Amino acid sequence: MAAQMMPTGGGGRRGRRYTRPVADINVTPFVDVMLVLLVVFMVTAPLMTVAVPLDLPKTQARSLSQDKEPLVISVDAAGKVYLQEKQMELNDLVPKLKAITGANPDSRIFVRGDKGISYGRIMEVMGTISAAGYNKVALVAELPKSDGRR
Repeated sequence: MAAQMMPTGGGGRRGRRYTRPVADINVTPFVDVMLVLLVVFMVTAPLMTVAVPLDLPKTQARSLSQDKEPLVISVDAAGKVYLQEKQMELNDLVPKLKAITGANPDSRIFVRGDKGISYGRIMEVMGTISAAGYNKVALVAELPKSDGRR
């Protein structure tokens, strides 16, 4: 953080120059830090979508491409229902979904279920969502780990 010295002119007869410091802020380090933080947030944001720990079943299907992030409803091994990360009762789920989506029936909703939970509980949650008029309800499964073979 060195200050430049600028001549002020007015040399007069003796030719002496007086200089004064220029008090400009160097923003380059600030921009560097902001760019690093931007990259860190861009990398970590997709990894932090839902924090409810589940053991998802494996599948061979390809993942879907989406244009915007869907709502995620999770059902853990104990049968508790979560909207994003907030636990709630099944009968409170539809009013909360309508408040979030604005009752848009084309909102994409993903249902994640622990592989140890009964299939009936997952169908109960999906049936409740479908009965509320939502058309795009999908199950989420974990892709298998690739071992290098095809």
